[in-house]
Formats: sequence, C-alpha cells, structure tokens
Amino acid sequence: MTKSDWVNETILKFGYPKTLVAESTHWVILLRPRQATLGALILAHKGHATSWGQIEAGAFEELKKITSGVENALSKAVEFKKLNYLMLMMVDPQVHFHVLPRYDRDQTFADIVFPDPGWPGPPDLGYAPDLDPGAFERLRQHIRSHWA
Repeated sequence: MTKSDWVNETILKFGYPKTLVAESTHWVILLRPRQATLGALILAHKGHATSWGQIEAGAFEELKKITSGVENALSKAVEFKKLNYLMLMMVDPQVHFHVLPRYDRDQTFADIVFPDPGWPGPPDLGYAPDLDPGAFERLRQHIRSHWA
C-alpha cells in the first residue's frame, strides 16, 4: 500500500509527516500539535475508515503491539501518572485516538510549563501552552528516542 492509499485528512490535519513519532503497517503515531498535556499523541488508523467497525482485522491485532509501544515510550519520555485514550471523531472523521498522558502536578519541557488543568477529571482538550516549532521538534525527537 502506498502513502497515497492510506494518508487521510485526519492524519494530515494532525501534521503528518512533520509530527510523525512512529508507524506500523496499520497505524501512525503523531505528536499532537496542540499539547493538551505534555506528550499528547494521536494514534491514527492508516486508511479511510470512519467507524471503529470498519477497521480490518489486522489493525485490531496490531493494536496490542502499538499501544504497548506508546505506553513504553511515554513512560520513559514523560513519566505520566495515568494515560487516557479518547476516540472522539467528532470533527476529524477517520478513526483515531487522542492519547493523553495525565499528571497530578505541572510538568516542564524546554522551559515550558505543562499543567494538566483537568486532573483528576476529564482532560481539558481546549488547553495547550504555546510551543514554538523548535521546542515541538525537540519533544517529538525526545519521544521518538524512547520508541522501541
């Protein structure tokens, strides 16, 4: 399958390929452009499925490996307290999850403070500190460096 077969509008909206952290046969892991919490990712299905039930069996099978990779990399890169997977698909139609590390105290990366204003309740997706392109790329590379 070529990139033109699987790149969809949701993946592009979340900045692919500049935000790419890792990929597999059926999934891409992207650094979320708006960091609602430090290390927020997008786990997006490659292809054009717009409902969970449209996902092919191989993608479901691969999800175990991918989520283990996400959790392992983030636990080393940002040391979260909890991890939330949100499948919202209200605005961005193709199958994807918002992966949000959660914190009980402020986090700092590249001299930028990242609170988790929703803790311990639901995450506040409307919140995101300003992250200049250089700091964003350092964060992306930092998480990539922990990907096994």
